[in-house]
Amino acid sequence: MSAVPPCATALAISAQFEAGEYLVVQKQIVTSAKSPTTGFTDLQKPSPLAQAIRCGNMLFLSGQGPLDPTTRTVVEGDIEVQTRRTLDNLVGVLEAAGATWKNVVNVRVVLRNVADFPRFNEVFQSYLGGEKVTRTCIGGTPHRTGVNVEIDCVAMFA
Repeated sequence: MSAVPPCATALAISAQFEAGEYLVVQKQIVTSAKSPTTGFTDLQKPSPLAQAIRCGNMLFLSGQGPLDPTTRTVVEGDIEVQTRRTLDNLVGVLEAAGATWKNVVNVRVVLRNVADFPRFNEVFQSYLGGEKVTRTCIGGTPHRTGVNVEIDCVAMFA
């Protein structure tokens, strides 16, 4: 099998199926006003990050945290409050892409305090509506002060 040639543009991804046959899939940026812009705290600088990118039948969502979509400030409250805001932000991006939890196949979670897991998990389950996903949950320190949970996910379309 020969090597995949370089993409013609930065917005194209090529995948080789058989020798000489390539499928070119456009990378689409997904944005939602229901979720905070993704990037750095300094809004004066352009961010290299997107809320989500759809590539073919795959949708990759950037990590969302408990930020108010308008002010981009961390919502005050316990892990339940922060988890709800984070999941609402995630759902806003899913909806902008035409997806729901039915499309989500993988979720990654970072909790500042792993002792919060039972309370986080109760809220998380309430959002799934009976859907099953794969999930990894780790303890770590989110990059922003006051953020106690960050969640990203991958979704797939038929």
